[in-house]
Amino acid sequence: MSDPVSSAPLPVARLNYQQQFPNYRYWRVRMLATSLVGYAIFYFVRTNISVALPVMEKSLHESKENLGFVLTVGGVVYGISKFINGFLGDRANPRYFMALGLFLCAVMNVFFGLSSSLAMLALFWFLNNWAQGMGFPPCAKTMGYWFSPRERSTTFGIWHTGHTMGAALVSVLTGYLIKYWGNWRLCFFVPAGLAVLGSLMILASLRDTPESMGLPPVELYKGEQTEQELEAEIEAAQPYWKIVWDMVLTSKFMWIISVANFLVYTLRYAAVFWGPTMLQELKHVSPAGSGWMQFSFEIAGMVSALISGYVADHWFGGRAGRVCAIAMAAMAGIVYVFWKLPPGHAMLTTACYIAMGFMVYIPQMLIAAIAMNLGTKRAAAAAVGLTGILGYASTAVSGFGVGFIVDHTGWNGAFEMMIVCAAATLVLMVLTWNVGAHHELPRESAFRVAEPAKGS
Repeated sequence: MSDPVSSAPLPVARLNYQQQFPNYRYWRVRMLATSLVGYAIFYFVRTNISVALPVMEKSLHESKENLGFVLTVGGVVYGISKFINGFLGDRANPRYFMALGLFLCAVMNVFFGLSSSLAMLALFWFLNNWAQGMGFPPCAKTMGYWFSPRERSTTFGIWHTGHTMGAALVSVLTGYLIKYWGNWRLCFFVPAGLAVLGSLMILASLRDTPESMGLPPVELYKGEQTEQELEAEIEAAQPYWKIVWDMVLTSKFMWIISVANFLVYTLRYAAVFWGPTMLQELKHVSPAGSGWMQFSFEIAGMVSALISGYVADHWFGGRAGRVCAIAMAAMAGIVYVFWKLPPGHAMLTTACYIAMGFMVYIPQMLIAAIAMNLGTKRAAAAAVGLTGILGYASTAVSGFGVGFIVDHTGWNGAFEMMIVCAAATLVLMVLTWNVGAHHELPRESAFRVAEPAKGS
């Protein structure tokens, strides 16, 4: 990733590190690209279920409530796994940890595709989502160690485009697998094969921390700390579990954003899991058409992640909560318009659905960035794990809950729930209005600017 253009001269320390380690930039790009693509493939073997659900319902003669139970089991397990694996991910080598998780997801998808009973579907989706929890922690560690706090929202926005693209592409892939073969099981077999290839790619390309590669810490490379400041920080460093306790488990702002994440994920997964079913039943969209609309939903989220990360870092000085609050105010209005649109208004329906994707992914991405900064790089995965366990506990609402509501009251109750979630998230993010403000760079005296040599 290139550094922001600046008219100010670079500090001597920063110039020295960038000249001494010219390959640092290559490794930063490689780490970001590998974790981005690798995590995108995790979504090929997780969100592949959404387009398959309507066909599974008919083929297996199961109710939305029962299939929603499978989604809930998977989501709750994923949240717990992401939390527990966050502690492991902070200490494990991302290369092996992430590759193993993706390979296990591929295996579980094959078994899921071979199953027909509700019990076996729930079991293998349970195991798949446990392995899914091994995907994000190594990415959080990678971004925490290879990118500095001042660029983390922007970097996280770029990284976020990967899994939104993964979710978008698998929606189209599974839509056409259903259209041309009519077999929902292929929606799990084909992505599983791609996941095996992805695990090999991660093994070949991902690495551990800069220090493991003989490179300096990113704070020195970016000129945000002096060697003396970094050494003093390391000497005063608290034990890992003390950092987790102080910065994660007992931080009021961590709990505020974690509850907000519960509400955001309820919104997100109500659309991700039930979007194609909603579009087909309520708006009379074809299966292939719903796949393309889901693709557009995810692409909109990819664009919003890029924009909102930059906006949070450069317009709001790192105060990402403000961007989230604005997005949720818009989200509540868009959901209401989408709800009230009658079938037959294809352009407006598509526009609203895309706008929902754009808005919901803003807090979904930025809350994780806020958590990483609150937890510091030493406990970044654990911090995101805490937001994740509450986020994915939301599948009790977005999975089983939505299925139950729609089976018993129709889609109106589901839309009312989504609007309440958006409004409540808005209130919580207002409480974080000033959280995450960028600190000033080190004193100029600590980084004396190079003076021209005499006679030059």
